[in-house]
Amino acid sequence: MKKNWYTSHITLWIFIGLAAGIAFGFLGMFQEGLFTTVKPALDLVYTLYINALRMMIFPLVFASIVMGIQGIGSVGKTGKVGGQTLLYYCGTTVFASLLGLFLPKLLGIGKGVAFTLDATNPYGAVEFKSLLDTVKNLIPANPIASFANGDMLQILVFAVIIGVVCLMIKEKAEPFVKVVDAINEISMKIISFIMYFTPIGVFSSIAIVIQSNGIDTVISLGATLLILYITYIFYAVFVYGGLVKFVGKVSIREFFKKVMPAALNAFGTCSSSATIPLSKKAADDLGVPNEVSSLAIPLGATINMDAVSILMSFMIVFFGNATGTPISFGMLAIVLLANALLSIGCPGVPGGAIACFAALSAIAGLPAEIMAVYISVNTLCDMGATCVNVLGDVACSVAMKETCKLDKK
Repeated sequence: MKKNWYTSHITLWIFIGLAAGIAFGFLGMFQEGLFTTVKPALDLVYTLYINALRMMIFPLVFASIVMGIQGIGSVGKTGKVGGQTLLYYCGTTVFASLLGLFLPKLLGIGKGVAFTLDATNPYGAVEFKSLLDTVKNLIPANPIASFANGDMLQILVFAVIIGVVCLMIKEKAEPFVKVVDAINEISMKIISFIMYFTPIGVFSSIAIVIQSNGIDTVISLGATLLILYITYIFYAVFVYGGLVKFVGKVSIREFFKKVMPAALNAFGTCSSSATIPLSKKAADDLGVPNEVSSLAIPLGATINMDAVSILMSFMIVFFGNATGTPISFGMLAIVLLANALLSIGCPGVPGGAIACFAALSAIAGLPAEIMAVYISVNTLCDMGATCVNVLGDVACSVAMKETCKLDKK
């Protein structure tokens, strides 16, 4: 689709849709007759929007993971730089996952909030009894049934198996990989097209939620977002800042000064992929060799999803508490492990986190209708998450400037 003023400012329109939906929802609390008249139209728009997103969840998740593994496999062959980059991103993801595993549970976010929802989940949840029982059910006996039943964990494992085997047999798998690549591109194109209707979808969904649940819902969501952003800042300053200072031998002040243009672009566009040129320039300004930054930055835009791990854990716990869905530490650990797999192929574009949350909420057994609330606040969450992820991409490059020492060879 050719870009125009609307598509170039889609984030602004999403904010407008969010604000208008909140205002209309509050109006509906006092003008129930008016809201009752309009509600069927809002339900229609919301249902069409949500179903369009659900339509592409499973093909997008499967294809993106398979293609992500193909990209990582080819990068791994580049040797020292590729290996260190992957090790760095895996390490920071583990740390982010641990933070996301305990902090939301300890803070009890979402407790005391009760959403009025049709609490159904058409995909079915993963029943967490024990780690052993969960492992027993990871391998799908019938992959087609896994897709039909929406068993996201089995789909993730199946995608990983297919991706790894395609790497092993190389040329013989090329025809299949091309088909999967086409499915991935088609899915992304459809998702991108659907995103143009996000402002309308956000307006409809948040208006219904506000009118049904009232001001307590907004206050609770606002408090959760505030805690989430404080966590983002803490993680960026202490984890990335510490890495840059103690490993990369660059002052924290200089790092943030040089990387700020890329960070602000990521914050405004919600796209780590679109920020690659600015991230690369920031790395160059910080003295990172091209041999390092040319690999670490694009790879980071693809698989570095530290902030998304934090975001997903916050949202899963919040909505679990708000809907009365028990989320144990064991289940949250499974969700975060699944998120690590999803991050391999999570698209670095606006709205990429929506597909991830849809998959993870199905694993956790959250009501499908909760997607309406998440989509309403996704942009607010995603802006900070993308900004932090981009900071992590550049921080990785700065640290590897010292650990790789390619300029001394």
